[in-house]
This record gives sequence, C-alpha cells and structure tokens, in this order.
Amino acid sequence: MAEFKAVINDVKTGRSHNVTVSGHHANSLIGKSIGEVVDGIFVGLPGYKLKITGGSDKSGTPMRNDLPGNRRRKLLLSESKGFHPLYGGERRRKAICGRQISSDIVQVNMSVDQYGAKSIEDSLNPTEETG
Repeated sequence: MAEFKAVINDVKTGRSHNVTVSGHHANSLIGKSIGEVVDGIFVGLPGYKLKITGGSDKSGTPMRNDLPGNRRRKLLLSESKGFHPLYGGERRRKAICGRQISSDIVQVNMSVDQYGAKSIEDSLNPTEETG
C-alpha cells in the first residue's frame, strides 16, 4: 500500500503544510503527473484544488516535468533542477525521476490552485471545543 508525504504550499501566505497521505487516497494519486490539478479531498482539504509541482523518491532523487514516465534515469545535465554546477560550463550525469507518481515516490509537492471555504489550518488541524 502506498504512502506519501504531501507538502502543500499556500501561495497566499507562503506557508507550507506537511500531510501524510495513505490508504485509498494515496492509491488515487498514483499515475498522476506533474502539472495536473487534483481534488484536495485526497489530502484532507475538501473544496480545494491542488496542483502537483514535483516530488522525490525514496533516495531523494527529484522528479522532473520534462522526463516522461515514472522510472529513474540518468541524464547529462547542465545547470537546472537536480544539478547545480560548481563552475561555469560543468555538466554531469545525474539520476532523475520521471514526471508520473509511482509507488517509489515518497514526497509529493503541491501548491494550492483553488481555495475552499475553510482555511488550510482549520481543515488540517481541527480544534476540539469542550463545552
């Protein structure tokens, strides 16, 4: 059974929220790609629309939008996502994951595309009122 750590970026406030997604909600994220908009109910935010912006696998290898599929491949990279050279003109072969979410992915990065009725803090951390 798949389990992901979803990092949700609130673009209005600039805060990020960490949510653990497991069970059938995590299984519904498998096969989605970077750039797709998913319903917030998968991460406990009903009424929200979230855009998948990236992620990383179990060894910390980042995902890239321009690499199709869900496998890890070695690419020759100059300065870009996944590689930052030490000197000008340096290129290096680095391992990069494809843009589709698979069971090997551990962290999924998302940003809020459409807001719901309740705030993110109220939806993720419900406070219990004692009366």
